[in-house]
Amino acid sequence: MKYFLLILVILALIYGALWFSSKKTYQVEYGISFNQYHAESLGLDWKDVYLDMLEELKPKYIRIAAMWNEVEEKKDEQNFSNVDWMMDEAKKHNTKVVLVVGQKSPRWPECNMPQWLDETEEQTKGYLLNYVQSVVEGYRDNESLEFWQVENEPFIKFRFGECDYFNEEFVEDEIKLVRELDLSHKIIITDSGELSTWRKAINMTDYFGTTLYRVIRKSNGNIFTYDWLPPAVYRYKAKIWGQDLDKMFVSELQAEPWFTSGDPNDTPLEIQEQTMNPERLKKHLDYAERIGVPRAYLWGVEWWYWVKEARGDSRYWNIIKDKINNK
Repeated sequence: MKYFLLILVILALIYGALWFSSKKTYQVEYGISFNQYHAESLGLDWKDVYLDMLEELKPKYIRIAAMWNEVEEKKDEQNFSNVDWMMDEAKKHNTKVVLVVGQKSPRWPECNMPQWLDETEEQTKGYLLNYVQSVVEGYRDNESLEFWQVENEPFIKFRFGECDYFNEEFVEDEIKLVRELDLSHKIIITDSGELSTWRKAINMTDYFGTTLYRVIRKSNGNIFTYDWLPPAVYRYKAKIWGQDLDKMFVSELQAEPWFTSGDPNDTPLEIQEQTMNPERLKKHLDYAERIGVPRAYLWGVEWWYWVKEARGDSRYWNIIKDKINNK
């Protein structure tokens, strides 16, 4: 019993120390993650969302993807028109881009592999690297490109999304190819902030990105929060693995509701606001500023736009606008 009580006291002291270490705030620059498929799924014109994001919110940084199934919708044919348009508009607005390439990219269905892909492992790898090479060669000289992101959370130990052909063993070859083709731009790799140790992903490339989710809705409808987790945990977790915080970003900072089924169009707003509301959004921003990373990419611009246009509620849009512009 004495040893048990001693362990409890030690754990309580460590927990208290982590919260004490979380008191300090750090300067964070905010970027935004954008996905055209998600905007369309909300019944929006994705180009309108993208342009209004650039023109009204004025982010200095955005994260977009050259999704494989869009670039090569047809076998042996490549179409970069949508990526070209997004990169061109980013350039016009002096916005720097993290361009995601690989089998996985941000947003459902997680894996964006072409429907025609039904090949042996070796053939799949050949098609994948050919696509990666085309993307890198096509955008390595683009003025808006700041970083490459190779894959999106490729080492999560559970599988979700539509990922029948995803192969984790290809990731190192993808990174190697991007390095060989572009000596000018650094590479980011990302991992789950809450459901991974980061052991495999961290230090694998030049920069590391972690997701940051504070509240989720389980499949049974129950809501679970990470409000008990001190921000300093992310900082010390990085230090344990030798990660320089100056080269670490929050790649996805939760700023939208958590859905287990349905979508905003068929879910009452009061239900959505159980997992995201203006007060919680501000708490998430404050939390990110207590970790020690220099940049965080916000996750949810398509939803803020949908709330603004479909529900006449500009609160989220304006909170982010003020935060990005330091108001």
